[in-house]
Amino acid sequence: MVVVTIVLVHLVAIIVQDNEEFFGRLGLGGAEKRQRQCHVNQEKESFTRADLDGISENLALTDPNKDKWTPLSLIWKPHHNALTGNYDVNVLIAALEARKKKVVWHDHRKGASSIDLDAEALAGLMINVPVRRFRGLWSGRHWVAIRSVDGVWFNLDSDLSSAKQFQGKEELIVFLDSVLSQGGELMIVLQDE
Repeated sequence: MVVVTIVLVHLVAIIVQDNEEFFGRLGLGGAEKRQRQCHVNQEKESFTRADLDGISENLALTDPNKDKWTPLSLIWKPHHNALTGNYDVNVLIAALEARKKKVVWHDHRKGASSIDLDAEALAGLMINVPVRRFRGLWSGRHWVAIRSVDGVWFNLDSDLSSAKQFQGKEELIVFLDSVLSQGGELMIVLQDE
């Protein structure tokens, strides 16, 4: 199961905010850069932990696999791990849908060049990449938001010291194909009409 940390609050906020606010966060247009730490109540478009818990609980109510739950499901719930604070991908999707976005999983067999990066409805991309930390002792997955503002694409990976601007769509496609070839997942976030 893909696990989403509290960083999903940050991802949702990045995808849904307007261009002026986004440029301000990049330090463009004279606005101060925001601190790197992700705080749950940080942004007007983000969710509180209580909001995410509510989404998780609503998803659990309709879970078709309730009969397979164990006593440990009180701690490791299907959509939220109470010990780590991690949420699964279904919470991320529901959070984006609550902000009038539609999430489409990209078929990695088609490659990144099959994505219409000029589509008017495209709000952004989210990739989930495998990571190894602590000298390979821990492996997990990491979420990264990718967003275009006025035709310029940015890698908004929280592991980077600042946003990385792609030099063009070709560089973005090469990056995405590399991520997909290494077991990454790609979700396309669209404006829901």
